[in-house]
Amino acid sequence: MGVIFLIGMPGCGKTTLGRALAAEMDVAFVDLDEYIEERCEASISQIFEQAGEPVFREIERKALLEVAAMQHAIVACGGGTPCQPGNMEIINAHGLSIWLTTNAQRITERLCLPEQKAKRPAIAHMTDAEVLDYVTRQMAERKPHYEQAMLRFDSTRLESVEEIAATAHALATLLLDL
Repeated sequence: MGVIFLIGMPGCGKTTLGRALAAEMDVAFVDLDEYIEERCEASISQIFEQAGEPVFREIERKALLEVAAMQHAIVACGGGTPCQPGNMEIINAHGLSIWLTTNAQRITERLCLPEQKAKRPAIAHMTDAEVLDYVTRQMAERKPHYEQAMLRFDSTRLESVEEIAATAHALATLLLDL
């Protein structure tokens, strides 16, 4: 099977769907941000604060190359990972890329959950309306990068355990038919 890379906006369901899909397909799951945090023994926010974005992006690229070398895995990339020069080329050369799509309103609802907002410094102090505006702008900026994915898959229905399982099953079935 190789590596399946899930890309898309923060809040589109890469980690949620990725975990369920990995269980459905009986393969390893890697959240790239968690992988980086474990290797660096620091949160993404701490890495950004202490070392800056250029250093983080260097670390991220190395981590991406490491997970790209895996045999069978589902990888949830960070929302900005595909937007860095050369990263979509790495992703598409080493596996199957899937752009998880949903609308700005659904993403905003997910990101505005207290536990989500707290771990995202960029939006932590924004109102819900400001988050929606931010998400809409980010979607437009990132679209050219995300469009380089080999497949698109709607990740709108992930709001309950049943929806997550059904969506993971639908994606697994699609992948088996390729």
